[in-house]
Amino acid sequence: MSDCWPEVVRAISAAPYPATALPVDAARSAACLKALGVTTKSWLGAVVANSGGILVDHGWIRVLGSGDGVLPDVISQTDSQTGALIAAYDILGGQFAWLPPEQGARPSMHYFAPDTLEWENLKQGYGEWLSAIIAGGMTGFYETLRWPGWQQEVAALSLDQGLSTWPPPFTTEGKDLATVARKAVPMTELLSFYTGMPQ
Repeated sequence: MSDCWPEVVRAISAAPYPATALPVDAARSAACLKALGVTTKSWLGAVVANSGGILVDHGWIRVLGSGDGVLPDVISQTDSQTGALIAAYDILGGQFAWLPPEQGARPSMHYFAPDTLEWENLKQGYGEWLSAIIAGGMTGFYETLRWPGWQQEVAALSLDQGLSTWPPPFTTEGKDLATVARKAVPMTELLSFYTGMPQ
């Protein structure tokens, strides 16, 4: 099996919406790759080795690589207790995590949804998941969580910001994001808010 980065690049080039690989720092990527213990023969290893991260669909999702400025690297987001690897965030505070397998199963991607406060097993490996979201899978996935003009609003955020909505999307009043108050906040603040919610 060869280096997977050309496959990732082809997928980015063919994406139906803006998708951008962020610049890579060679020393940082080498350290992340070593810590992960994977090679560039996997999509995860290829992304870490060759990019600071990938912005998908106007930056709605920030796929973590070896880090770029204020965007963290994927290693720093690993949960040492559970083994969960946070692979990406969305701008609403949703998280995509690669979780260790349950007994008899393979590792799979899970999504923490800010509108349900629940983790959903996507039943996809990392490569399958990333290929799907770059290829257009986000449109249907986020259909109920978008509002007119979201593209410009999201593109204006810096890489360390997300959008806080009030009322939040897990409440009855907060389901329609076109009618709620939306505010740019630090992503760390947004993630802490949802981490603190009872699940």
